[in-house]
Amino acid sequence: MATAKKAAPAKKPAAKPAAKKAAAPAKAAAKPAAAKKAPAARKPNAAFMKAMTPSASLAAIVGAAALPRTEVTKKVWDYIKKHDLQDPANRRNINADDKLKAVFGGKAQVSMFEMTKLISDHLK
Repeated sequence: MATAKKAAPAKKPAAKPAAKKAAAPAKAAAKPAAAKKAPAARKPNAAFMKAMTPSASLAAIVGAAALPRTEVTKKVWDYIKKHDLQDPANRRNINADDKLKAVFGGKAQVSMFEMTKLISDHLK
């Protein structure tokens, strides 16, 4: 009975998957090259790339120069991370300091999703 157990592992079942691996490239090569299309390069949305002028309260955080919305959001997040303003218990919430309260309409805490809406009110 012990010899039967030793004989089973000696059968090397790995030879079958090796044959499957060798057959897989042959199937891939059989497909015509025209059937594979490269995905189209993604274009940035022009609305997000348009330079917007921040309000005076937002300019205190991101600067007075006109910036695209994407850059404004990046600079606000840099400010939040630099001053450690994310709520430690729930990282989706931002605790506002004096500069951010002016941008957030006087709210002491907002969610990161609400933050983008409040920031867009300060861009012209």
